[in-house]
Amino acid sequence: MAKLINPADIEFFLALATACSISKTAREQGITPAAVSRHLSLMETRLGIPLFNRTTRSMSLTPEGEVYLEHARKIIAGISEMEDQLLGSTAAPQGLLRVNATLGFGRNHIAPLISEFVRKYPKVDIQLQLSVNPPPSGDDAYDICFRFGNPPDSRSVARLIAANRRIVVASPMYLKKHGEPKTPGDLAKHNCIGIRQGDEAYGLWRFTSTKGKGKSKTESTQSVRIRGNLTTNDGGIAVNWALDGHGILLRAEWDVQKYLQSGRLVQLLPGYNSPDADIYAIYAQQNRASLRVKTFLDFVVAASGN
Repeated sequence: MAKLINPADIEFFLALATACSISKTAREQGITPAAVSRHLSLMETRLGIPLFNRTTRSMSLTPEGEVYLEHARKIIAGISEMEDQLLGSTAAPQGLLRVNATLGFGRNHIAPLISEFVRKYPKVDIQLQLSVNPPPSGDDAYDICFRFGNPPDSRSVARLIAANRRIVVASPMYLKKHGEPKTPGDLAKHNCIGIRQGDEAYGLWRFTSTKGKGKSKTESTQSVRIRGNLTTNDGGIAVNWALDGHGILLRAEWDVQKYLQSGRLVQLLPGYNSPDADIYAIYAQQNRASLRVKTFLDFVVAASGN
């Protein structure tokens, strides 16, 4: 009986499903677009079903293609896990590692670490995808996703990379001209730089403060609707605007620490806390035993000082 699926089809299909482009897949595989189309047609002919919806401008997976993709990823992950267990702890990590991170954190922190990592482990191929928003929970298009804030409630594994907090900052230039807010409520009178990222409510900054000690200690929460004439979805741009004296910014501490140390930015409202922005690596349960996932995360954690 002829096989409906050949082993060589699986990695080819994963590459095509990731790229969703005949020409891009051809470039990545080092073959012609005609060869990609021919391979896909042979697969669909053997199966008797279409795996992709194709037009002259785009292509997308059919429902059957989505099923094929789900199982193909599990098969490749299973093969990798088997290799890791057979080779044991003395083996060097190898194979493809797909990483997702937010724009600023990925560009400034993860990308340099990847450069160091592949120098040490040259048999690992890494695809880094940067995005404004993290992919949905349960999306297995990536092996590792770096997120800020509380990890999602899902079947995925969350590993703490580094503790992090959000702080309010401004440049001495801005404060000299407009004064310093003493309470969160004072922010409503200032020009605040807005960032539209993730699922967080835009323009609403939340603060908590603690009074008293022991049994008499109380905690209060306050939300402030900020306003300002500058808004972006890129944290790096927002930091640069704050450095230029355009307004007050609420940003993760890791992103502004060097400017606080140099005096180019000043921390405001130190007695008030904002929701933490701890950094987590999120990965699927099936990747828990993956040598390349574990080695890379150990490397990132060590570099983060944890």
